[in-house]
Amino acid sequence: MTESSVRFPAEWEPQSAILIAWPHAGTDWADRLGDVEDTYIALVQAITRFQPVLICVADDDVETYADIRLRSNRVDMAQVRFVTVAYDDTWLRDSGPISLRDGDRLRLLDFRFTAWGGKFEAGRDDLLVETLAAQGVFGDAARQRIDFALEGGGIETDGNGTLLTTWRCLHERHPDASREELTAQLSAWLHQDRVLWLDHGALEGDDTDAHIDTLARFAPGDAIVFQACDDEADSHYADLKAMADEIAALRTRDGKPYRLFPLPWARPVLDEGRRLAASYANFLIVNGAVLMPAYGDAADNAAAAVLAQAFPGREIVQVPCRPLIWQNGSLHCITMQLPEGLL
Repeated sequence: MTESSVRFPAEWEPQSAILIAWPHAGTDWADRLGDVEDTYIALVQAITRFQPVLICVADDDVETYADIRLRSNRVDMAQVRFVTVAYDDTWLRDSGPISLRDGDRLRLLDFRFTAWGGKFEAGRDDLLVETLAAQGVFGDAARQRIDFALEGGGIETDGNGTLLTTWRCLHERHPDASREELTAQLSAWLHQDRVLWLDHGALEGDDTDAHIDTLARFAPGDAIVFQACDDEADSHYADLKAMADEIAALRTRDGKPYRLFPLPWARPVLDEGRRLAASYANFLIVNGAVLMPAYGDAADNAAAAVLAQAFPGREIVQVPCRPLIWQNGSLHCITMQLPEGLL
């Protein structure tokens, strides 16, 4: 295959499975493991209605426990596969593989994972893709190791050569690189024709330095779904308004404005006085559905209605994710889609 045939598929394209890692007492979830397990069970229940799920487990004991919990909640275990691998934590969006389609084959990009600029230990997570590939989990897909810090949550593609990202995140990881240099590198590695940068947008309680998947996401038909804030008294109002203006000024490759779908703003969620990042933009697309993080807020149903407009023909499934934002992430952050043909 020629390099010109390589493509970074959009998340809404057909998938073979969703990759996750089961939380256990050795991860950051230890203090609230029961609540987080309930979220993971609800997530696996939702995914397996539409496609398989591949679950990383730390050892046989974790697998046995997860299997019992899932079976007791009547999960379709024919759609579940376990794989044993060491991991530091469960943020698979950032430590998992980034898949490129190369004709009828797939190529896995294995970027360096530094736990968001060295904030946490990440030695095992940085080896996750290599270890899974060595076990034959991804079949004959080629793995390309790239010595460059990049997380899956920090990039968003429309599947047609346009990448959306935030300057704050990439600049934090690579402070000595110019925007032009980063644009060239991302375009080359991810086979993108354009890189669209947002300079505004950040959420309190997010330690990723403004990952794009908490802020703005592509949808089919030249659309962008983004997290809005309509509360002028909220500390996020000015920055998210500036981000909304930036998004409105973006143009498609044909020079037209994107179709825009602003998501409603959830009421502030506080944990021991700390503001948590309850973003509806952190949804997961699966075959035939969109799994939406729900926070037990009055805006949950309004967010689901917006996603139904942005993704016509897909079922919108709410997954309770309030326990996840305690650790500064949500639904999309703990998952990675594996394109059709990879498994």
